[in-house]
Amino acid sequence: MIGRLARRDVLRGAAAGGALAALPAAVFGGQGASAPSFPPIAPISRAEREARLARMQAELRRQNIGALLVEAGSSLVYFTGVDWWRSERTTAAVIPADGPVLIVTPFFEEPSIREMLDVPGEVRVWQEDESPFALIAGWLKEKKLGAGTLAVEETVRFFIVDGVRRLLPGLKTVSGASAVNALRMIKSPAEIALLQRANDIMIAAYRATHGQVQAGMTGNDINAIMEGELKRFGGQRASSSAQVGPGSALPHGSKERLKLTEGTVVLMDCTCSTHGYVSDISRTFVFGEPTAEQRRVFGHMRQGMNVAMDAAKVGAPAGSVDDAVRAYYEKLGYGPRYALPGLSHRTGHGIGLDVHEPVNLVHGETTPLAPGMCFSNEPGIYLPGKFGIRIEDCFYMTDQGPRFFTQPPSSLDKPFG
Repeated sequence: MIGRLARRDVLRGAAAGGALAALPAAVFGGQGASAPSFPPIAPISRAEREARLARMQAELRRQNIGALLVEAGSSLVYFTGVDWWRSERTTAAVIPADGPVLIVTPFFEEPSIREMLDVPGEVRVWQEDESPFALIAGWLKEKKLGAGTLAVEETVRFFIVDGVRRLLPGLKTVSGASAVNALRMIKSPAEIALLQRANDIMIAAYRATHGQVQAGMTGNDINAIMEGELKRFGGQRASSSAQVGPGSALPHGSKERLKLTEGTVVLMDCTCSTHGYVSDISRTFVFGEPTAEQRRVFGHMRQGMNVAMDAAKVGAPAGSVDDAVRAYYEKLGYGPRYALPGLSHRTGHGIGLDVHEPVNLVHGETTPLAPGMCFSNEPGIYLPGKFGIRIEDCFYMTDQGPRFFTQPPSSLDKPFG
């Protein structure tokens, strides 16, 4: 239900007045745009955050659930604007089915939390020798929810849930994953615009970095350049992982620090964010002249991306995208399934406030693809002991089907477009 409501709002354009496919190109930026400049871009508005809360609360009422518990992390940002880290000191929100939210945080953090809180809410604080769980339990009792049902966002740590349940033995706890994920996976036009900006920054940084790569460098040297360029272009929370030579055949890299020589494959996987929304782009290039085998594997992998985009149709199960790619690769002699040489991981993952978030493009995932969903497309091919080729670009679903945020390169000769 909440997924259909969220999808309807996207199709109406929320504050933008139209379906995603009908929005002006300037909102999203161009695919493969050259010489980008990055003027200021607005974060998510208070009005949009309040609309998220309203949809969440409507779903809680529909399911006869009293409240939703969320702790520090991306869902707390999503609903309240409070961007906080997780530690042994609990900062959490309780979203009731009706009324303002409750924020519980340590006393000495209250000023910072109030600065970030972007929705109507009450802040209650606990001292170092007091229990945050007593604050949550007490508030639930005040709202006559102590013996009701509390939904728990799926990443909330056990000690928090356990601490509340011990104080309220009549409280029933259930998973809030389906409701939260159904809402978060459908991105609004404002979210799409922030994702586009993060992707545009990433491509600009890649192009700037590639021209500085020299013989004798290690992956760490390349990472330092890339992270510097990401920050120069305005990327937040920048990270880079450059794998050199045989390390590129390991999807998340090797501890070996090899140096670039002629013919070496370099696989880079980098992220940054704009107002919390994340880009995740991988590029593979050869230092010097690519071999015939390297070109052949690149061609196979690049066609795998096309197969994924062709399969990503509105209404199709998310897992069917992975199935289509794997069937194509198996015809070429890779695999079968996750076996190597071949594709040893899913074709893609959801992306938004988290680099990896539901749902995934993986075999067996039945969630239908819908406008507003955002994914990575990264069907890498890995040859153990030799090299790996992975190009990763993200896309969003429109009424007419998938649309890339950034244009994947067409060959190893122009690895950055």
